[in-house]
Amino acid sequence: MSTSDRVHAILGGATAAYRADPAYAARADVHHELDRIGRRLNEPIRVALAGTLKAGKSTLVNALVGENIAPTDATEATRIVTWFRHGPTPKVTANHRGGRRSNVPITRDPRGGGLTFDFATLDPGDVVDLDVEWPAAELAAATIIDTPGTSSLSRDVSARTLSLLVPDDGVPRVDAVVFLLRTLNASDIALLKQIGELVGGAAGALGVIGVASRADEIGAGRIDAMMSANDVAQRFTAEMDRTGICQAVVPVSGLLAFTARTLRQSEFVALERLAAVDAAELSKALLSVDRFVREDAALPVDAATRAALLDRFGMFGIRISLALLRAGVADSGALAEELLERSGLVALRDVIDQQFAQRSDLLKAHTALLSLRQFVQRHPIYATPRILADIEPLLADTHAFEELRLLSQLRSRPTTLNEDEMASLRRLIGGSGTDAASRLGLSPDDLGDGPRAAFAAAQRWRRRADHPLNDPFTARACRAAVRSAEAMVADYARSGQQPNHPHRG
Repeated sequence: MSTSDRVHAILGGATAAYRADPAYAARADVHHELDRIGRRLNEPIRVALAGTLKAGKSTLVNALVGENIAPTDATEATRIVTWFRHGPTPKVTANHRGGRRSNVPITRDPRGGGLTFDFATLDPGDVVDLDVEWPAAELAAATIIDTPGTSSLSRDVSARTLSLLVPDDGVPRVDAVVFLLRTLNASDIALLKQIGELVGGAAGALGVIGVASRADEIGAGRIDAMMSANDVAQRFTAEMDRTGICQAVVPVSGLLAFTARTLRQSEFVALERLAAVDAAELSKALLSVDRFVREDAALPVDAATRAALLDRFGMFGIRISLALLRAGVADSGALAEELLERSGLVALRDVIDQQFAQRSDLLKAHTALLSLRQFVQRHPIYATPRILADIEPLLADTHAFEELRLLSQLRSRPTTLNEDEMASLRRLIGGSGTDAASRLGLSPDDLGDGPRAAFAAAQRWRRRADHPLNDPFTARACRAAVRSAEAMVADYARSGQQPNHPHRG
């Protein structure tokens, strides 16, 4: 029985117990809450984007979705928690204090054709959150929640984010968090610890990824800005590793990523013209923003178009685009692909897929268990001890939860593993993907070796777990690797595949 099936069974038993209890049999609110916890298991995973003010959360939403659906300028929308869900047609609903709901008019941004919200008839202080439904394929598997900056000068604005990520009742509202950082300070670390404890429980973080956001700005717009950003991300990682609160830290330029995903042919043509300018003259024009947009600049593209390019690409994006064009990139599709890779979004999406999407059922199951535990403790009945007795072992012993926690803690705690062993162990417990080929490091041509490789991995890590010089944490990590390998051996056996043992004759 899968973890999700076991959670469904626990929820079913809890629901039956409350319906049979005289004190709660007629309590519609209680049964509604139990139904809500159950429905969450069948909904897309909820991933919140959080971080300090101006960290680039809305821009990253647009980049992840591939459409301009999140307002990024200083509008009232950036002060409100906004839920982006998949829907058949575009629709925006405002949820007001007191329970009232109203439709928000949708208009198209004439600058880019994206979605904008008309707040003319709304009092932002009266709006709890916004629901945005949009027919984007990327939203079918995950609901993305854009949150106001946690360092906002308005206490109310910051409180909206905190009430979502670290609610007073301890009931998780999201399954995973992508936390955007421009710097790393004590308040960020404290908040990340709080988020990790809520999302992952007291035993450690399950679904938290750090992003060194607006990464091109770290390098002041230079072509090597992403290398600078990677250095900063490594420093972030080193500092955050000591806390064990993130699965990974990735540098990303959200603006460059969004522009790459929505690159227009007219922009490519304008950049082509600029790339044909004499190298010395072009270098002078790219020394600063002011020089680039000057009306009297001797460039084959008018000032208004250059200003529009700057708005869409940023100085880093323009410089790297021109360098790519001068190096031989010949069409807009190839340029978009190169820019997307350099933006860091591909790496971030890989991490989100490996750590969140491939484990979405488990993360949702974990959220449901935490929610149910809080619920039965707030509403005790005769069956509460039995329900808790079912919940606690599942939270403590589920191997997939242990894998996720180890992916955070392996970087934050010393071990006796060497570099090769560490890489192998991280891969085996799902650090590069949860399918058997990713865990075993098999190429498409070697998939038939899966049973043998899984059996060999189980043997290797069983021996390593028994090493006399292991500290307790190293032994725990090795035992987790054994369980991961043994699970694959069992899966192969169930499918009729058995490892070959030629040495046994």
